[in-house]
Amino acid sequence: MSTLPPCPQCNSEYTYEDGTQLICPECAHEWSASGEAEAANDDVVKKDSVGNVLQDGDTVTVIKDLKVKGSSLVVKVGTKVKNIRLCDGDHDIDCKIDGIGAMKLKSEFVRKV
Repeated sequence: MSTLPPCPQCNSEYTYEDGTQLICPECAHEWSASGEAEAANDDVVKKDSVGNVLQDGDTVTVIKDLKVKGSSLVVKVGTKVKNIRLCDGDHDIDCKIDGIGAMKLKSEFVRKV
């Protein structure tokens, strides 16, 4: 007999597998077969340019000149940024840089001190 989990919406025991998806024939609900693995990966680890794990409150340095969008300012190589906060999205670091103010950075352009 099948060891597939029942449908999370209607609890039907007649689920079947289609590639990486599980499908319920009674209510047509589709969900990922690796739902438990996705739930465990919700806490994504943010890493800097050399692979060090970043955490809230860390101090990092900028490894590349970064133009500030909408102004003529540039964040220079070697600029030290203290007390970072990690967030979701493309730019995953919230911080304040002396002389520039609050901004978001990508973790691929910083190195942990």
